[in-house]
Amino acid sequence: MSYSLGIDAGGTYTDAVLLKDEDNTIIQSNKALTSYPDPLDGITKAIDGLDAACLNDVKVVSVSTTLSTNSILEGTGSPVAMILIGNYDIRQELPTKHFLQVNGGHDHNGIETEILDEDSIKEFVLQVKDKVSAFAISSYFSVRNHDHELRTKDIIIELTGSPVVCSYELSQDLGAFERAVTAFLNAQLIPVTERFMTTVESEIRGRGIDAKVFMLKCDGSVIGIKSALKKPIESIFSGPAGSLVGASFLAERETCAVIDVGGTSTDISVIYSGVPEMSDSGAVVGGWKTRVKAIKMETSAMGGDSHVWVKGGEISIGPRRVIPLCRAAVLYPDLLEQLKANPMPSKVRLGINYQPTKFYLRTDYEAMEASPEEKEVLDAVKKHPTSTTEIFNRIKKYPSSKVFDSLIQKRLLQPIGFTLTDALHVLGEYTERDVEAANTGADMLGSLAGMDRQEFARYIKKEFAKNMACDLVSFFLDGVEKSEVRKIFDIQSPAKFKIEVPVVLIGGPVTAFVDEIQDILDAEIILPEYSSVGNAAGALAAKGIRRFEVLIRPASMAAPDWEFLVFSEHGKSNFYEYQEALDYAVNLGENTVLSYMKEAGLEPDNIKIDIKKDEVIPLGWETPMETKLVVLGVGNRDN
Repeated sequence: MSYSLGIDAGGTYTDAVLLKDEDNTIIQSNKALTSYPDPLDGITKAIDGLDAACLNDVKVVSVSTTLSTNSILEGTGSPVAMILIGNYDIRQELPTKHFLQVNGGHDHNGIETEILDEDSIKEFVLQVKDKVSAFAISSYFSVRNHDHELRTKDIIIELTGSPVVCSYELSQDLGAFERAVTAFLNAQLIPVTERFMTTVESEIRGRGIDAKVFMLKCDGSVIGIKSALKKPIESIFSGPAGSLVGASFLAERETCAVIDVGGTSTDISVIYSGVPEMSDSGAVVGGWKTRVKAIKMETSAMGGDSHVWVKGGEISIGPRRVIPLCRAAVLYPDLLEQLKANPMPSKVRLGINYQPTKFYLRTDYEAMEASPEEKEVLDAVKKHPTSTTEIFNRIKKYPSSKVFDSLIQKRLLQPIGFTLTDALHVLGEYTERDVEAANTGADMLGSLAGMDRQEFARYIKKEFAKNMACDLVSFFLDGVEKSEVRKIFDIQSPAKFKIEVPVVLIGGPVTAFVDEIQDILDAEIILPEYSSVGNAAGALAAKGIRRFEVLIRPASMAAPDWEFLVFSEHGKSNFYEYQEALDYAVNLGENTVLSYMKEAGLEPDNIKIDIKKDEVIPLGWETPMETKLVVLGVGNRDN
């Protein structure tokens, strides 16, 4: 008998599920706390809770993770330099301070418009090579000709040996700025993803498990581990994609909406007739629009581990993730007494980084580009909970909030604070960790908001439920401001929003919200068995998908039948006959899909390829003015 192993490494928990291949049913699951910065300990403990005898017969391992998404949402990715080649009109904020714009680029037919300024590129690369961990390159119309991106990549590798990402490798869509952002985020995620996938593979091999290893992508499909390391940006919403596919699988509903509550974020998505609804445009994450094809999703930086803080009597939730007090008190037994003895910050200093419930931990990450003040704070913070008062006693001053923000962004400090998870502990609805630490935190923050601990915890839970409902309704109401939708849930009224598809709840803390969501919305609310490990289940339920796009156009509109250009991720090709160009495009697409599937470990007999062709033929033309070809391969894993 054979089994499949699904693993999901979330911001708070790492889940593992065992699926019996014979009848496609989950037979066992286990949860463990996600470990930072190295996820190995969490993965090991999650797998340790499964039947060792069954693990010996595992043939497929599929992985999903929210670590990439969380890294972008929290601004904790690795430092990256960006090089823009060509006529970019930079009116928007760039995601990095290390950037260069140089002459070069091509036009819509892939013809060079300016010679690439190699000298400026070399000078810039040498200036920043010790300040960044990777480089991102985007050239104007590189989807038509990517020679300048490739030449720039060669220069960077020759001078630094650092990882380099070209925008043409990730998207064939127009939109130069969005492609640049996509390349930047991909480069930023390479170290995070490489550490994660190396950890997973070494753990699997170390247990003697001889299995194919897959990673879930943000479109709800799976990819081979080698391909995943080349394009980590495609995993940015693999957690939500896993929860969507997993929720449909667990709830046995081909059509449903999903609310997935994780440690860092809450994600809304929908699946119709077993097919995830896809975004018409590229995925948007952390406020940045990309050219990554992903499921349509509404995401908010609010999860079970979102920081709850108070200033001026006003309660705020998120957006930053912290270690909950109830969890930290288990990991660090002295924390409870530290918390009880921690003085209240002055009203002037009180803020997101200065709370009576806030502590900091030093991580194992190496400090890069740390300012003198940041280094001073790092020296004062130990690898056990350190309060701002202790920091003051060691350096004789209070660091600015900006210093804390910067150190957290660089992952050099890990904050501890009060969260929704703590509120649920106070209410007795989720008591796996230290209840006394949660109660103490609620007493402290409640006093700042004029509430007792129970009132404070109930308020946090109610606000969270309203936000979940608002996210769901906003998902379906395109064009309506989310802030306006949110106001409706604060009005006492017998009117309710009606949702006409089943709503499936997925995630660790969702069991506490079934009644609240049912009270707020008119909908069928489903809490399936194994709801707390929906993402890991989704990693197993997903299929392998490869989409290859080709564009065929005349080289000249003045002589449309004379020469044809074929544009794809492989570059530009020229043909004098339209049928010859079309045949080339079809063969290229099929071969690319099959090569991808083979690299992913999928057998040819399990792969189905469909070809969709859209042509634009003006009146009087014998051949198309434009042909868009989409070659779609879908592969089922042979367990």
